[in-house]
Amino acid sequence: MTEIRQSAQPAAAPPRMGFFTDTSVCIGCKACEVACKEWNAIPADEVSLTGMSYDNTGGLGASTWRHVAFIEQRKPLGGQEPGVAHDASHAGVDVFDAAGRLGGTVPPPEAAGQAAPAGGVSPVSPDGRTELRWLMSSDVCKHCTEAGCLDVCPTGSLFRTEFGTVVVQEDICNGCGYCVPACPYGVIDQRPDDGRAWKCTLCYDRLGEGMEPACAKACPTDSIQFGPLDELRERAAARVSRLHAAGVTDARLYGESPDDGVGGDGAFFLLLDEPEVYGLPPDPVVATRDLPAMWRHAGAAALALAAGAAACFLGRNR
Repeated sequence: MTEIRQSAQPAAAPPRMGFFTDTSVCIGCKACEVACKEWNAIPADEVSLTGMSYDNTGGLGASTWRHVAFIEQRKPLGGQEPGVAHDASHAGVDVFDAAGRLGGTVPPPEAAGQAAPAGGVSPVSPDGRTELRWLMSSDVCKHCTEAGCLDVCPTGSLFRTEFGTVVVQEDICNGCGYCVPACPYGVIDQRPDDGRAWKCTLCYDRLGEGMEPACAKACPTDSIQFGPLDELRERAAARVSRLHAAGVTDARLYGESPDDGVGGDGAFFLLLDEPEVYGLPPDPVVATRDLPAMWRHAGAAALALAAGAAACFLGRNR
């Protein structure tokens, strides 16, 4: 009997799992987008250039659970815009010259009708300048600690898994759409054909088999890292420290703090610029955070009205 009781006890809950996306090593290959679609059988997007660099999806949606953003900036590698208070110790870095010295392929200056410089390697650009950098980032559902979408779902379609992630059960979703405005990141979306909501599941079916999510598995540079959330936070803090020591003072973490407006994200990022540059809200707040206080105030107001009406009624009877 003792053995039966011991074997019947539930196993310890697994640690909370999540993503750490290090955008400093993202190369924009979109392997994560393709792997996500293939594994989850997500319908294809209309493949057409948006006019925004090589971004052909534009953002997250019901049929785009991973989105690779391409942000072009007229900033030198390691430097910043003139007049902005940033560390300018790398402001003179010539990215094309660096590529040549590191074994990269640089077009000859004659290709752009320019004279060969004294240094031997010339940047090739329309105006001959080198103030250009590309920021690339693979965005995804944040799997918030305090998930507004989960709070407002009336059918239980959205639920919290044993891994701490938030998943939509499409067979239970009734298409009400309450979850869409409740997400502070604008992640969750409805498909136009039936109105049901869809988003990243952090490959819940793979996690149950001890496998990492398809996007992280496919990432060739380990820009997308998967694992226990506490370990990822430690790893991310160490990465930021190394970048700062190397002179990349703009490196910062986004979504890792449990003290933010959503209680910390299950998918957080290392960014090389302000969150707004990547299309992320600078201070996300779960839409349902103030609901308890609102209900308390509404209840107090209702009691006050009821007390006033009772007083008027009793006073008239006298």
